[in-house]
Amino acid sequence: MKKISAVMCVLAALMLAVAGCGSDTKQAANDQKAIKVGTEPTFAPFEFQEKDSKEFAGFDMDLARAIGKQLGKKVEIQNMGFDALIPALNSGNIDVAAAGMSITDERKKAVTFSDPYYTSGLVVVVTKDNNEVKGVKDLEGKKIAVQIGTTGADKAAKVPGAKVTSFNTNAEVFLELENKGVDAVIIDRPVAQYYLTKEGKEKDKIVGDTMDAESYGFAFKKDSKLAADFNKALAELKKNGEYDKIYTKWFGKDAKAAK
Repeated sequence: MKKISAVMCVLAALMLAVAGCGSDTKQAANDQKAIKVGTEPTFAPFEFQEKDSKEFAGFDMDLARAIGKQLGKKVEIQNMGFDALIPALNSGNIDVAAAGMSITDERKKAVTFSDPYYTSGLVVVVTKDNNEVKGVKDLEGKKIAVQIGTTGADKAAKVPGAKVTSFNTNAEVFLELENKGVDAVIIDRPVAQYYLTKEGKEKDKIVGDTMDAESYGFAFKKDSKLAADFNKALAELKKNGEYDKIYTKWFGKDAKAAK
């Protein structure tokens, strides 16, 4: 009986060791698990794809990768529609939404936001030959193009008598303006500024003042613990100067880091 008991004790110890190794392996796998980042890559300079390239570029993309590196995790970026990002978060298909998403009270009901990483605002864009529209007040009764699900769309909806047309991407929004299908576009200021240095340089212009200052944040599922990790990593990147390097890369040498 003593011999049997001894054998059983050895077997029990081995089983516990194997179980412990399995637990450690599982924990290690979780620690190395890639962060799935969802984005809508037509929002230059925050997220976009260069012509003939499959890589995602932009301020948000570089910042998300830098945060992933800070956390010791690989970042996998997925392309999807802007209005699909929050549903994808809540279904667990992605871990983070990085898409120049404004932090709003309405969105806070559905997701958890990181600390703000960029402060923006809305502007009106018209064609260069349009001298009638000088600001948002001149858009009453006019045709406005916006991207679906954005704060620009919310702003346009409040313009009295305006006919608002929503599109899936900003590229479609600007194309509608070029085709004279609308009188103006309401869109985030940095996106408009970047566009006017590229395709819209000789065609369009910003009119009026910047409206509704707003902060961008990374979005997470309500019960996600990743938001706290992102905040800690973001704070470290701002402290060690990496955030400033990324910011300057996309917004100019003299740009000051957003608060």
